[in-house]
Amino acid sequence: MLTLRLMRLGAKKKPFYRVVVTDSRKPRQSKAKEILGYYDPLKEPPDINVNIERANYWIEKGAQASKTVQSLMQKVSMREKKSA
Repeated sequence: MLTLRLMRLGAKKKPFYRVVVTDSRKPRQSKAKEILGYYDPLKEPPDINVNIERANYWIEKGAQASKTVQSLMQKVSMREKKSA
């Protein structure tokens, strides 16, 4: 099964995450099918960029989003509604 989840990058104590589509049975650092965006928790406010259209495409194809990715997608969509 495909899943939308975070892939950790960055140095020790300086995390940086990519939002990726990958097989749920593979390790966190394995090759991703597609990179959908990124999340930088160290900036104030945290820097979040997720391609909602592509994420929804993968969800329609049967991919499951992790709880964290669902939360990030909600924050991005709320931010887009405020700016519109």
